[in-house]
Amino acid sequence: MTELLSYALDGKIATITMDDGKVNALSPTMLDELMAALDRAQSDEAVVVMTGREQTFSAGFDLRTPPEGWPDMVEGGARLAERILSFPRPVIAACNGNAIAMAAFVLLSSDYRIGVRGDFRVGLNEVTIGLTLPWFGVEIARHRLTRPYFDRCAITGALLGPEEALAAGFLDELVLADELAAAAGRAAEALAGVNLDAHAATKLRVRERVLAGVRDGIERFSDGRDW
Repeated sequence: MTELLSYALDGKIATITMDDGKVNALSPTMLDELMAALDRAQSDEAVVVMTGREQTFSAGFDLRTPPEGWPDMVEGGARLAERILSFPRPVIAACNGNAIAMAAFVLLSSDYRIGVRGDFRVGLNEVTIGLTLPWFGVEIARHRLTRPYFDRCAITGALLGPEEALAAGFLDELVLADELAAAAGRAAEALAGVNLDAHAATKLRVRERVLAGVRDGIERFSDGRDW
């Protein structure tokens, strides 16, 4: 599809694969292309599998972005999370390895998350690099993480191994790396079998509060209150 990601449609399953040749940094360009890919998947009425390159889901926001570009990039991340949280078809995250900061929020926003066993890290490390967790991120973490891990991960910036990430609520399932694609395919096929109208309507009901919180966070960015 682009230089940063690919889009493959197989029946009613769309696979969006991030691959910038490095760590799949969520730059403004990558965020724009992910939003465009989700628009395409919605047009195709497809269940979505989001994944990354070998051993890398994403290292989060692109730290090379100039300071003046950060507000727009963070707001773009919030809008991506909102899009995934409210997407009318199921979204499966097939996490190839590390998922840090904004990448972890992509996991927390997806409907079903599959990770791989190995020496990988998942978590919200914002405070360790001098960033205050944005309001939209607080709401997403509160919605999906278990209560003790929500507090610990948000405040300490702890990065967790795959097994602990599963216990915390970042992931729903762990498989070996060479089983990931097949596991994601099975999950997508199973979720394609639910009543998709009921899925979409129920998703909005279940996530009403977190979506309101994310949208409030976006408004804070837009008017400069959260930067």
